[in-house]
Amino acid sequence: MEWELGVAGLVVGLLTAVVTAPVGVSGAVFLLPVQLSVFAVPSPAVTPTNLLYNVVAGPGALLRYRRDGALTGPLVRLLVWGSLPGVVLGAIIRVFALPGPRVFRLLIAALMLPLGAWLIVRTLRPAHSSAPRPGPAPRKVVSMALAVGVVGGVYGIGGGSILGPVLVGRGVPVSTVAPAALASTFATSVVGACTYALLSVTHSGNIAPDWPLGLACGLGGLIGGYLGARLQPRMPDTFLRVLLGSLAVGLGTLYAVEGLL
Repeated sequence: MEWELGVAGLVVGLLTAVVTAPVGVSGAVFLLPVQLSVFAVPSPAVTPTNLLYNVVAGPGALLRYRRDGALTGPLVRLLVWGSLPGVVLGAIIRVFALPGPRVFRLLIAALMLPLGAWLIVRTLRPAHSSAPRPGPAPRKVVSMALAVGVVGGVYGIGGGSILGPVLVGRGVPVSTVAPAALASTFATSVVGACTYALLSVTHSGNIAPDWPLGLACGLGGLIGGYLGARLQPRMPDTFLRVLLGSLAVGLGTLYAVEGLL
């Protein structure tokens, strides 16, 4: 890999993580189209490359959240244990029965566009109610984490981009969702990357990750994630909710355009 490509990967990973880490999104979901279109990473190697980014980048934000004592709640355990089996299943599906990427993009767009818009409207024009809305039941959280783990294993994206808007929209504070979602993303990425490494030994094709690019992007994400997590306590909850909704809308729009082209 030429050094210019490595620097570009580092810068992209850093800028992405700074913006997404405060709301619990690893940034891999935004790196996926960049790796495919700009860096020309072949499929399915783009999935373990994205997982490698999460593995390298994740400790930056998690270290900061751990120092703030934000990784001790029950939501962290529910998301991690729910998503781990899903990512293994997703990796197997990716190698043996790959769903069409166009269908995936359109499904993500159909989910994220209305979800992000609803979250923004709900934040800027809250319902007049004195009673706080209860969060989802633990069983539902585990079920959602399992489903998102499968998606992460197939496409190499962090589950925070999907789980974050859903949980925040159900009344869970962003400050609680963000560290839990990033912890889940890191754990599933480690397991997913190991699964792809094992599958690459027994199957031919572009299954192994692009190590230089994944490490370069991950190093940028490591720095950017720490900075983003450090900034989060200084951001108002309303701003974080709008940011999360805006990221969901932007992601949905990006994938809708790519899916329709």
